[in-house]
Amino acid sequence: MNPDLKRRQLRRLRCVVATLACVASVPAWAEPPADEGYSVTTQAPADPVPAAQAASEVTRQDLDLRLPRSSPDALRYEPGVFVQQTAHGQGSAYLRGLTGQQTVMLFDDVRMNNSLYRQGPNQYFFTIDSLTLDRIEVIRGSSSTRFGSDAIGGVLRAYSMEPITGEDALHGRLIGRFATADRTRGVRAESEVSVGDFAIRGGAGFRLVDELESGGPIYNPQDGALPEVPRFRKDGRTQNGTGFDEFAADVVAVWQATPKDRLKAAFFDYREFNAPRTDACPPAYAPFDECLIYDEQFRDIAYLRWDTDLGALAHHAYAVASWQRQHERRRLVRPFALANETGRDDVNTFGLSWQAESKHWKILEGLKTNLLWGADLYSDEVSSKAWLVFSDLDIVRERSRGQYVEGSTYLWGGIFSDVRTVISDEVVATFGARVSHVQATSPGDVASGSDDFARSWTPVVGHASLEWWTTPWLSLIANVDQGFRAPNLDDLTSRQQTGPGYQFENSTLAPETSLTTEVGAVVRTNALQIDVWGFRTTLENAIARQPSNVLECPPLTPACNSSWSRFRLINLPGTSEIWGAEGGAVGFLPNKITARATISYAWGEGPSPEDGREDEMVPLSRIPPLNGTMELTWRFAKGAHVGASMRWATSQDRLALQDVSDERIPRGGTPGFAVFDLRGGYRINERIAINAVFENLADTAYRYHGSSINGPGRSVSWQAEVGF
Repeated sequence: MNPDLKRRQLRRLRCVVATLACVASVPAWAEPPADEGYSVTTQAPADPVPAAQAASEVTRQDLDLRLPRSSPDALRYEPGVFVQQTAHGQGSAYLRGLTGQQTVMLFDDVRMNNSLYRQGPNQYFFTIDSLTLDRIEVIRGSSSTRFGSDAIGGVLRAYSMEPITGEDALHGRLIGRFATADRTRGVRAESEVSVGDFAIRGGAGFRLVDELESGGPIYNPQDGALPEVPRFRKDGRTQNGTGFDEFAADVVAVWQATPKDRLKAAFFDYREFNAPRTDACPPAYAPFDECLIYDEQFRDIAYLRWDTDLGALAHHAYAVASWQRQHERRRLVRPFALANETGRDDVNTFGLSWQAESKHWKILEGLKTNLLWGADLYSDEVSSKAWLVFSDLDIVRERSRGQYVEGSTYLWGGIFSDVRTVISDEVVATFGARVSHVQATSPGDVASGSDDFARSWTPVVGHASLEWWTTPWLSLIANVDQGFRAPNLDDLTSRQQTGPGYQFENSTLAPETSLTTEVGAVVRTNALQIDVWGFRTTLENAIARQPSNVLECPPLTPACNSSWSRFRLINLPGTSEIWGAEGGAVGFLPNKITARATISYAWGEGPSPEDGREDEMVPLSRIPPLNGTMELTWRFAKGAHVGASMRWATSQDRLALQDVSDERIPRGGTPGFAVFDLRGGYRINERIAINAVFENLADTAYRYHGSSINGPGRSVSWQAEVGF
């Protein structure tokens, strides 16, 4: 590796450590203030975060304070998290430099990941309506023992609000949300009825979003030119291809059947319409009237959950049966060519999961242990179609295959157990293992040269951790965790236009495996909370995009032949690695002032994907730069608050080969930024509240690394609530 580059990375890491040391020195002035405002509470059973692991939580109170535009946007103030946006109606969270297929997302403990999740960032966490959420838990670092395939970078666990049993009551509220940067107009109505041990909650809402006005363009660090993405309207601020419409509805019913048995049935429907993909509306170097539009981006989730107590071995246990449907309908509008490309992809996922935690057993004096164990099984059925529509002749011609191969299936599941042992109330040792089985099948398509295959893998992974409470307020932690990700149907069958270029499949890919080692220190006092972590993740057989020439394009793929660049998925030879540091702190100051800060840094490299250059180590794609946040909140009166926040990132000029060809990334890398916001809100009573955020006070032009859109310019977002 270049010595100058290595010295620069070490200087950045020293900056991380120095900043965390400054944060850690915040004095313990006061007890943490009680929440004097009204907040929604639920009876959701606690499914504990794995012991001794880097984790944080976004609460309902945080959501009301920050007014995020989406569920991914709600994660911007969490340590180790960096949110990329390919479009205004999309968002993907990077956990320790990894995203998409290499992180797991769950909604009410139902796994959202399916076999069509794409390489790099995807939009699927955006399909959770943030107004329905009670909290989001973020687990950073490898978690494949607990959560199975894909959990290499970490896990996002979103939990919805629930009706409350044990009272006879009728509640309801109407929420309006508005924003000037994109002229957001949204309304949600919801109500809740509870009668004794039964309660039901339901709601529905919509949002209309126009094109997003930024603080202006940013420029290529390399040549000072305007990047090809995004394209601007005549005002030089409003970004083409950034509006969308949204509808969401949900119903949740809970029955406390016995003191030990609780049943829950739920259905969530999310529908996004007319959402352009900004980097393809228009594509770089294409006519200005071309545009790739997601006409429909739907997700339905229905599940039945049983929480129970079955005795010593399953003191806290739950079983979930679920069904999900992910539906996409795309349209590439090309007026000059008088032909539109359209496609429709559906995947139906059926799932079963079981998890149980035992009581604590006393083995010897000062030694006790308990067991967390479970099993899961998910099955995907895929339908995919594509058509060529001649707009001048009113002729529709069906392609031999869609973006994926019709009739492909994917099955994955496993069993796991964790043993947690407490030694003298000071040392906690945890170890566990998972055995999984993954199976992928595709009937192939002869006309397009798509292979038929039936492949399976049975990976075994494990982890171990040690937590030492040196004092009642300080614990030191060390973890070792194996991870894996089996190739999914997107890797094995997909053909699609991505940000870096046209990507086609490889049906012979092997699973990715990882090993994560991390150390951490956690401080917990009444006035100060600090988490500091350092980590290193190594990847074997990492799946990456290899540059290809036009002669390697599969049959019947004109988009591959005409693309500026083409890529085929391969397993990288040798070892890839990501290492870094992250931390967060919360201080409770006098006069009910709360201060928060986060900082994160990641660095990654791996073998070159280019033929003949496998021995050369190059940067991994889209690793976020050094970044962080600061927040200050003053609750100066009951139900009232004001505050200020800052989000910042340094420039990122360590680019992978596919980053250089990705028009979402300016030539020479993404410039750094600092954005300042003001906040305020007042809850008059349990029925009436209003919150507002004055965003980007300096009207800064900025972009999160890897995004297609620049962030909002100087603007106001506000949310009003009226209840009964």
